[in-house]
Amino acid sequence: MTASRIDIDTIRRLPKAVLHDHLDGGLRPTTLVELADAVGHTLPTTDPDELAAWYYEAANSGDLVRYIATFEHTLAVMQTREGLLRTAEEYVLDLAEDGVVYGEVRYAPELLVNGGLALAEVVETVQAGLAAGMAKAAAQGTPVRVGTLLCGMRMFDRVREAADLAVAFRDAGVVGFDIAGAEDGFPPADHLAAFEHLRVENVPFTIHAGEAHGLPSIHQALQVCGAQRIGHGVRITEDIVDGKLGRVAGWVRDRRIALEMCPTSNLQTGAATSIADHPITHLRDLGFRVTLNTDNRLVSGTTMTREMSLLVDEAGWTLDDLRTVTVNALKSAFIPFDERAALIRDVVLPGYEL
Repeated sequence: MTASRIDIDTIRRLPKAVLHDHLDGGLRPTTLVELADAVGHTLPTTDPDELAAWYYEAANSGDLVRYIATFEHTLAVMQTREGLLRTAEEYVLDLAEDGVVYGEVRYAPELLVNGGLALAEVVETVQAGLAAGMAKAAAQGTPVRVGTLLCGMRMFDRVREAADLAVAFRDAGVVGFDIAGAEDGFPPADHLAAFEHLRVENVPFTIHAGEAHGLPSIHQALQVCGAQRIGHGVRITEDIVDGKLGRVAGWVRDRRIALEMCPTSNLQTGAATSIADHPITHLRDLGFRVTLNTDNRLVSGTTMTREMSLLVDEAGWTLDDLRTVTVNALKSAFIPFDERAALIRDVVLPGYEL
């Protein structure tokens, strides 16, 4: 099927997998308004449509720091058990409606304790909300599996605590770990002890790298910290000249290290200039294991359907390309091999036989 023949309704029905999506970046505008009213938090506007537009405009500043600052409002309404339960449940239902059959959601527990919940209570509550969402999605005939990645904030000092939580909850829905927050000035090796602990405990992890900071952050995430995937990684192109791969780029491609690429988000933060020229297409052509992701659905005003549609319309992607990135994501998901294989064999591949 050629790119011109893939309409948006077809794309919406395709089975999808997302590895890089933040819980606190994906609230429904209506939910944000209602929860803010319940806790007495002031928003830029209480009109859900205007609020969605405010987020999109703020996120399009081209400044990663300002992009991250938009999370002030979503985090403010996620400090209670009620807010977390609703947010997590709706997160799953929104993925299911978008055709996602496997997702990994990430968040930082340390940012959700201002309402008095302990770190472990935050994780337990989010898992309860996700479980409720998965049960409802299955009952509606749109089953979706969602695993959790716990994040440590790289500019703070509680990363090891977050890593301990990932170990403690690895049999209760937590499938991996990440560090998030401002990259520049906060190298991943600052938290080497946390990553060494995760490796000893056999907990997989990804690291945000190669977005706001360049090639050295990717190298350090892989070779010093031992990441199994790279969050974003768009600046891996700095190690590719005229199609010739440098040592870091070659390592990433040859060892099938997944790049969790987020085109719309990268445009908003200035890490890419356009969808047509986004590195995901060039890296795909060079044989990298690229995956397609939303990053923050509210903040970026996007969905997996929209991300796929943009690549079809502006970068000439085909149905085969969409299937490839979906299979890539499942190959690199942090769940057991047999579960990944079953999703590919029984759900994804049949779903692309149009």
